[in-house]
Amino acid sequence: MKLHELQPAEGSRKERNRVGRGTGSGNGKTSGRGQKGQKSRSGGGVRPGFEGGQNPLFRRLPKRGFTNLNRKIYAIVNVSDLERFEDATIVTPELLVESGVVRNARDGIKILGNGELSKKLTVKANHFSKSAQEKIEAAGGNAEVI
Repeated sequence: MKLHELQPAEGSRKERNRVGRGTGSGNGKTSGRGQKGQKSRSGGGVRPGFEGGQNPLFRRLPKRGFTNLNRKIYAIVNVSDLERFEDATIVTPELLVESGVVRNARDGIKILGNGELSKKLTVKANHFSKSAQEKIEAAGGNAEVI
């Protein structure tokens, strides 16, 4: 096979339908929009959720709860994820992002106690669960709140 012999897979490419190109095309004159009415006009149509003037669903449903604009979203790391580091490492949020344990530090790091830890680490994070703190200290490490 040569470069000039390459072809796309059968049925993978479809030519777009050019509307308004004569009656023989099947989509001439009104371009498949029918006669008159809101949907036939350019820029015509209704917004998403519009129900013809009837009170729409999103307004019929009761309001519930609220959104806390000041909430903090923490990146979660389990104790078992810290097992990859060498003994006596100082684990910081920067190191966690750099090593790929978390993709984004968000508003801070929270360490949870899922799994086991056998290495002596100094872990610096914004929050620790009680079980995580106990496991880190039981392994001979240190849990420091930033």
